[in-house]
Amino acid sequence: MLKIILPTTMLLPTTLLSPQKLLWTYTTTYSLLIASYSLQWLSPSYYPYKNLTPWTGIDQISSPLLTLSCWLLPLMILASQNHLQYEPPMRKRMFILSLIMIQPFILLAFSTTELSLFYISFEATLIPTLILITRWGNQPERLSAGIYLMFYTLISSLPLLITIMHLHAQIGTLCLPLIKLTPHILTNSWTNLLCNLALLMAFMVKAPLYGLHLWLPKAHVEAPIAGSMLLAALLLKLGGYGLMRLTVLMDYTNHLFYPFLTMAMWGALMTSSICLRQTDLKALIAYSSVSHMGLVITASLIQTHWSFTGAMILMISHGLTSSMLFCLANTNYERTHTRILLLTRGLQPLLPLMAIWWILANLTNMALPPTTNLMAELTIMISLFNWSPLTIILTGTATLLTTSYTLFMLLTTQYGALPTHITSIQNSNTREHLLMILHILPMLLLILKPEIISGSPY
Repeated sequence: MLKIILPTTMLLPTTLLSPQKLLWTYTTTYSLLIASYSLQWLSPSYYPYKNLTPWTGIDQISSPLLTLSCWLLPLMILASQNHLQYEPPMRKRMFILSLIMIQPFILLAFSTTELSLFYISFEATLIPTLILITRWGNQPERLSAGIYLMFYTLISSLPLLITIMHLHAQIGTLCLPLIKLTPHILTNSWTNLLCNLALLMAFMVKAPLYGLHLWLPKAHVEAPIAGSMLLAALLLKLGGYGLMRLTVLMDYTNHLFYPFLTMAMWGALMTSSICLRQTDLKALIAYSSVSHMGLVITASLIQTHWSFTGAMILMISHGLTSSMLFCLANTNYERTHTRILLLTRGLQPLLPLMAIWWILANLTNMALPPTTNLMAELTIMISLFNWSPLTIILTGTATLLTTSYTLFMLLTTQYGALPTHITSIQNSNTREHLLMILHILPMLLLILKPEIISGSPY
């Protein structure tokens, strides 16, 4: 673990001491080297479980998420270059430092075996994200988005801290492997019911669950491109990961899961319907994230092997897909300076190569075979159908609506008459194509071997 965290922290002096001309080259290359080295975590030698240090460990649930975290850092740096083109040199460095600072906390959150350390790193990711949104966002509303993000996260996670302290008082340890060995910690008393609720709520807000999701579209729309990628690909996955880790500790017979299951499935349906009425491109992709994470929440709550496998594959696939969609939306925004779909339509004749990336990203978002998105959604739908046959109505309709809004997004941005105000447009460049290739390549390679991200030993 230290072999990755130490080089990541060494990125801080690299950023501060690099010559101005080579700042982007050095930081991108160095972070790509770290990302390449992190691919070792996907090897079978880390299954079923391996201790990395006395307080961190890696297993088949955390290894794909750790690799994804490392993989996305160079992509965020690559995507931000045009956005920061006219910023003073020191501000560029501060921006890259904010991105790098969040990385060790995410790696710790995904690998720690101590609940107290998990809570600290889970909360610490909030600070750099808040800085990114409130300092480098595009509009004045970014302050409101930052306040929403902070208050939603803090109000939901303070009960989690109290629950962790309560668990420590009851058991005497916060080490996850030891807690799992303790039979029926959170049984049916009122205290334990509230503890269950606190454990669930912190991750439901982060995931987010429909109804607790209002901070997400605001944060996505106002965040710079790196902030959107970070939120969609990694921070939402912290919620799903926390659910998968901590629902195992709960007593399944207390029926507390049912309202959350219902809301998550209903939310997948409702947010897909909201997407069909969106005029803002970034808001559409943000609501699409809520819809997909609704499926992850339902899969995490029913706690079967199949549902966990589906949740893991969907989290990784969605992380890459939504990040790529945000990058594409950003390329449009940088050229037209608007996110309104009607004002950016018909761009295919002007940017023909970008249209290829749009088609590929949209096909993966609508879970076309043979993508891993399809495998994940089918696995989740089958495990939900096995749990209760009625769920097929909700999940089936949500899938249909997902296809509808994805096609709507593709047709609106790429086809149709070009708006009269667009007279000339900047060509797409190598940096943008490289960025898209680094998103789509892992998705295509994972089709060949999806078991490495399935959360099950192979």
